[in-house]
Amino acid sequence: MSDQNKETQVKQSAPKTNTGAETVKLSTWKRLTAKKWVFPATYMAAAAIILTLMWVYQDGGTQPTSDSTGVEVSKTQPDASKNPDAVAVGATAETLQWPVKSVGDVDVLMNFFDSKASNEVRQAAMIEYGDTLTPHMGIDLGRDDDKTFEVAAAAGGKVTRVETDPLVGQLVEITHSNGIVTIYQSLADVKVAKDAQVKKGDVIASAGRSELEKEMGYHIHFEVRQDGTPVNPETLLGQKH
Repeated sequence: MSDQNKETQVKQSAPKTNTGAETVKLSTWKRLTAKKWVFPATYMAAAAIILTLMWVYQDGGTQPTSDSTGVEVSKTQPDASKNPDAVAVGATAETLQWPVKSVGDVDVLMNFFDSKASNEVRQAAMIEYGDTLTPHMGIDLGRDDDKTFEVAAAAGGKVTRVETDPLVGQLVEITHSNGIVTIYQSLADVKVAKDAQVKKGDVIASAGRSELEKEMGYHIHFEVRQDGTPVNPETLLGQKH
């Protein structure tokens, strides 16, 4: 083989390398990092990313979320059950009126049973039926001449019960705002039906009689309950005129 052919074979069989390309890439990177603005710019970009992540994390604690009913509530919203005064401030309970059309015509025949009252007062507020004594959880109103009279809604609301009970007679229950429920027993000639809306002062029935308090004659037994707890009606009705 001639020297010329050997030289040609060596050139064709020699492995190719990327040394030239690597040199070019390395030189470009060195030129880039050599510039004074590169490291400050990189630092600023990283700081901006970190601050953004911190803002998103903190803001997530106050973003509204949906409860099981689909209503949006804030995660940082105070628990009203732990601070009942917060609810009471916004409450605007309607003032109750005496549950009769003509207040001056009736008197209180029996008072509400007050567990903190004297023994004599508590005994006077007990209902005796057969061999049983039951605390009186309302007030009884009646006329001196034992005549019937018109019974009125003590406040506006929705009629949630109209029933006839063998002991307490015909009764009407009205549900009002802020957890207040008023109950009227010993009725006659009931004029409202369940689910009806009534306004304060609307006539809902006439005074009647009941088996439980038959010695009272014509009267109305009136109860007030706040969130299911019996409340002395006279503390909410104010002075009789």
